[in-house]
Amino acid sequence: MGKLTTHILDTSVGRPAQGVKINLYRREGLDSVLINSAQTNSDGRCDEPLLSGGEFSAACYELEFSVDEYFNSKNIECPFLKDVVIRFYISEENENYHVPLLISPFSYSTYRGS
Repeated sequence: MGKLTTHILDTSVGRPAQGVKINLYRREGLDSVLINSAQTNSDGRCDEPLLSGGEFSAACYELEFSVDEYFNSKNIECPFLKDVVIRFYISEENENYHVPLLISPFSYSTYRGS
């Protein structure tokens, strides 16, 4: 079985983003159902995979990153981004999916990592 992980880097300071709250949702029709919540550690990663084992299945998912709270904790005003939501699809249940997030107060980017 595969697993889902993430990693957040704050490109405005060139460091991992610690303390970012993450919610993972599974899309069911038009609804988003919360299936896990986590917070990033000092390396910008979660201590455990966000999804693994029997819960890891082919479906549409959304990762919601609370970047506003992160930037506020750093005393950085961030009126442009409040949260970042990435919708993606798991199609191969035997592969690992890594969804990194690169953030700054005015932009973000993501990709499928390994």
